[in-house]
Formats: sequence, structure tokens, C-alpha cells
Amino acid sequence: MESRWLRRYAQRPGEGPRLICFPHAGGAASAYVPLSRALAPAVDVVAVQYPGRQERLREAPAASLTSLARSVADDLVTHLGTGRPYALFGHSMGAVVAYETARRLAELGERAPVRLFLSGRGAPTPAPPGSDLVRGDEDLLARIRLLGGTATGVLDEPDLLEMVLPALRADYGALSTYRWVPGPQLSMPFTVLVGDADPVVTVDEAAAWLRQCAVPGEFRTFPGGHFYLDGRTAQVAGVVREALTGATV
Repeated sequence: MESRWLRRYAQRPGEGPRLICFPHAGGAASAYVPLSRALAPAVDVVAVQYPGRQERLREAPAASLTSLARSVADDLVTHLGTGRPYALFGHSMGAVVAYETARRLAELGERAPVRLFLSGRGAPTPAPPGSDLVRGDEDLLARIRLLGGTATGVLDEPDLLEMVLPALRADYGALSTYRWVPGPQLSMPFTVLVGDADPVVTVDEAAAWLRQCAVPGEFRTFPGGHFYLDGRTAQVAGVVREALTGATV
């Protein structure tokens, strides 16, 4: 798969449905290596690589979540092909980008994903939530520490921090300027996932996503905080596998 946007980490493509994964703010495609390994070979996992990180470090990060989603959707159109079902999975900021990507694909009249997995994020509202608004680097780094996760170790390494700060600043800037525009409900079912101790997303805020799909969806909570996925990869993989293939093990 030759694409500026998509990365596959499994040794060989899975033979089942394709899962396209969208990283969190400041995150990279490699954040989905554990989920990719947990789902192989039943599900073919590919992850979106945003500009401004890893091998795309020299590219300017996206300034707008909707423009980012449009770019990803336009790229997906050339790679989806026909026949193989696909789904989108987004965590935190990635949930918004996945949702807006699905909306863009619908606008284009393209084949729709069979399911949207939305993790660690409240449903969109006309005004951004307070957790998206940061004032300067000190506030930004305090927010990242609050969210936790394995990436917080980067904050204590000056050289690594210097590399990731531009992407973090840009992603939070894009989050703060994102304005949800209400539109038609999407036609595919949603699976909404959230940690029961998430410091910035309540269970009710996450469950509100289900109002944006026109068919019954699924809501799941997991023990843990904002990055519950780090410690619950096997359980999340089970939810994804069952939803996409019907397999429970």
C-alpha cells in the first residue's frame, strides 16, 4: 500500500475487514502497533500518519481538523477498492477526525465504512469543550500529564519533547478551532468506547455520539483513564473483532 497517509505494521495484510485507525493529538500512526498485532490476521489494520510527526516530521501539521479529514478521505478513495468491508477507529482527537472523514466520504458518495469506532472522546458540540483549550506550552504540558498514558515519558526528555511539541501545539490549535456543523446522521453503526475514569470525557458525553448515527450502536466502558487502551488492548481488540467478523475469541 503506497500512500502518504496510511501505514501498515503487520508483517502481512490481514485477510478480513480493514480497520483504518486515527491517532490522538500529538500521536502518530505507530500508536496502533499493539492493536494491529492483537487483531492480525483477522483484521487488516492500517493507521493514518498525520503530517508533522515521525517520517512526516518536516511537513507542516494540519491547522484544521476538517481539512485534515478531507485530505484523509480523498486519499482513502484511491485505496478502498471494492468488496472488502472497512471500518474507521479514532481515539481522542482521532475520533473527531474519523467522524469527519466518514462525513466527507458520505458527501463524496463513496462506499461507506461498515462501522465507526469512537474512543476516548465526547460527542461533538457547537463549541469546543474546555479540555481542548490550552494557553501556552505550560498549560499544554499540564494537560498532557493529566491525560496520562505511556507518551508522558516524552515530557521528561528535552530532545524528544522538542520534536513532539510542534505537533502537539498544532493539534490542540486545530481542536480549539474545530466547530461542529450539524448534519445528517451517518448510516453506519457506531461503537463508542471510553475509560470509566477518563479525566476529561464523561460517560454521558461519550454516549452522546450514538445520537449521530441513524441505526442502533454500541456503548462500552473500560476500567482506566483517557488512555485506557494502553492497558486494555486485548479487550478492545475483542470488541473490534466481534463487531467486524462475528468472532468472539
